[in-house]
Amino acid sequence: MDFLGTVDEITNEGRVVVRSSVLPEVGNAVFDSSSKKIGTVKRIFGPVDEPFVTVNLDKGISPEKLKGKDVYTTGRAHNGKDKRRNRRN
Repeated sequence: MDFLGTVDEITNEGRVVVRSSVLPEVGNAVFDSSSKKIGTVKRIFGPVDEPFVTVNLDKGISPEKLKGKDVYTTGRAHNGKDKRRNRRN
């Protein structure tokens, strides 16, 4: 697992905002320090050096308990299919 960042804010929609130290991909799984999946990356925005990431939380996860906590991510496994797979020359 790679360190994603620390939870900074909680949005009105129940998502958490993380100041990221790495650039994840949208859809990557997000875990807490005990390796429990808490959600997925929804959106990446802000400066290139330290982007902000919004995380859609899974059901049953309380965003208030995550404020100030470190979160982690793992890369999504690509299945080899690409947008251009059927493109002809």
